[in-house]
Amino acid sequence: MTAPALLPAPARAGGDTMIEAHGLGKTFGSVRALDSVSLSARRGTVLALLGHNGAGKTTLVSILSAALAPSEGRASIAGYDVTREARQVRQRIGLTGQFASVDGQLSGRDNLLLLARLLGAGRRAALARADELLELFGLTELADRRARTYSGGLRRRLDLAASLVGRPEVIFLDEPTTGLDPASRLNLWEIVEGLVAEGTTVLLTTQYLEEADRLADSITVLSAGSVIASGTAADLKARVGRRTVTIDLDPADDRDTALDALRRAGLTPVTGREDGAVVLPADGSREIAAVVRALDQVGIEAAELIYGEPSLDDVYLTLSGHPAGSSLLLPEGATP
Repeated sequence: MTAPALLPAPARAGGDTMIEAHGLGKTFGSVRALDSVSLSARRGTVLALLGHNGAGKTTLVSILSAALAPSEGRASIAGYDVTREARQVRQRIGLTGQFASVDGQLSGRDNLLLLARLLGAGRRAALARADELLELFGLTELADRRARTYSGGLRRRLDLAASLVGRPEVIFLDEPTTGLDPASRLNLWEIVEGLVAEGTTVLLTTQYLEEADRLADSITVLSAGSVIASGTAADLKARVGRRTVTIDLDPADDRDTALDALRRAGLTPVTGREDGAVVLPADGSREIAAVVRALDQVGIEAAELIYGEPSLDDVYLTLSGHPAGSSLLLPEGATP
């Protein structure tokens, strides 16, 4: 008979809000990293934090995970105050950072076994939980290989599995797909969706706007340590309002030449998508015709031109005040 697996630490009774912050502020010397940040997330939902380099996302996660004390304000996880009840908070959360933190010298199974034993499980319960997670993350066939032999995507899967050993009710995913190829990123998205369907609450920080669009029930946009917008993806898109034209250029075309031509035509192009597409506001056929004429004058023909509703890219670039040509995405390895 198999011993029972690890059990989750229960939330404090009274309410379904699992993540809550009111007026959080954090100062490092003369630097104001967070300024009056408030947010909340209910059980079984995904709250996404969007923000550029230095927006305050990682500082906020550190406070909410009881790793860093706020300078002002208050926050709670599963009903427990992150400052006064830090131990109870840590018992109820899982945390996966931007880079896999598993021990490369241990096998996948041994990484999970070690964590389960550290959390107080007996050997049989620890083994049962490790095998359960290995199967969930598609790592069973690799369970006895050292983690250092795993690819980046597999290491990230193991890292996420490790954060779930104690069956946390709240998971912090701090840019979990940074540096992953598209297939590995999609796989992690599907795993997150499965966890949320089972009632787990997720706080996701990301620089990939399509990630927030797919996974998030609500989105909070940070800029320079302050909340500049919050709501569902649909709410935020409605705030921008205007339709857009998205232009995919042929790789052989000179993007700078295209941007200059569009600006000379009185248009306001912005590049902010990971694939390098050019986006600009357009209210109707007149603007679309102006786009085609401007590109034609410099001998560029769009590989694809799409007229549609604003994307989260448009929302972020509009709300954050980033200039045309800027991007939310950072080079691999950059730290927010």
